[in-house]
Amino acid sequence: MRNPNRPDFNRHVPLKLVLLAPLLLALAACSLFHRGGNKGEPGDTLPVDQLYNLATERLKDGNYDSAEKLYQRLIARFPYGPYNEQAQIDLAYAYYKDDKPDDAYSAINRFIKTYPAQKHIDYAYYLRGLINFDRTGTMLQRLTQNSASKRDQGYALQSFDDFSQLVQRFPTSVYANDARQRMIWLRNGLSQFELNVAEYYLSRKAYVASANRAEYIIEHYQRSPQVADALAVLAKSYSLLGRPELAQQAVSVLKLNYPNHPYLRDPKRWPKTHSMWRGLVPLWSD
Repeated sequence: MRNPNRPDFNRHVPLKLVLLAPLLLALAACSLFHRGGNKGEPGDTLPVDQLYNLATERLKDGNYDSAEKLYQRLIARFPYGPYNEQAQIDLAYAYYKDDKPDDAYSAINRFIKTYPAQKHIDYAYYLRGLINFDRTGTMLQRLTQNSASKRDQGYALQSFDDFSQLVQRFPTSVYANDARQRMIWLRNGLSQFELNVAEYYLSRKAYVASANRAEYIIEHYQRSPQVADALAVLAKSYSLLGRPELAQQAVSVLKLNYPNHPYLRDPKRWPKTHSMWRGLVPLWSD
């Protein structure tokens, strides 16, 4: 029995609205479903070739975030085949262009380990070298004395090793020559870093340490421009350590290879503080 004090809402609802309610609910659900599908996800329905082409278009347009998502979707939906392999390389490149070096390095490293014989593996090594190369500093930083040679050398060493693997394994690759030039730049930067440390030790009268650093440069970076100064540091360190015979050996090598070095003119006044313009010496030729 109906409670007379409780309103009977059903009595006031028109019959037409009651009949239309299910239809309105269905249309609303349809609309929500349609909007959700448009939002996104062409990657859920496109065949692999169209999905790859769409991702590549986004990459070329500089829409890196969208390209990354599409490549990720392709890799998840199509776990095997040439499109998957190429998408993994392109995803790493998209991360690289999107300034996500950690993601890029992880992605390309995973690809190299998974597909060591893939036809584009030389490019994978090259890209891996580029990712860390870009972390080592720029020419502008060098000119403003924020020198890459004074930064953490870990990235430079890793980049050098990656390029070295490319050159050794694929000496005729189209990327090999550029890799060699970058290796020269990295080698010179690493050598300069060691020289900075050697000269610092020399200025602090830590002559054993400065001699050790100079010897390291001479042994490991034989063709770098810094070898001349390293020989001078070595000669001066041995002289101040009271080892004239060793100092003379270093001077003899310095005279033979770099007869115009300022140390030979006046050992007591060398080294002077270096100008920022020293960084302008080209490092791209061996």
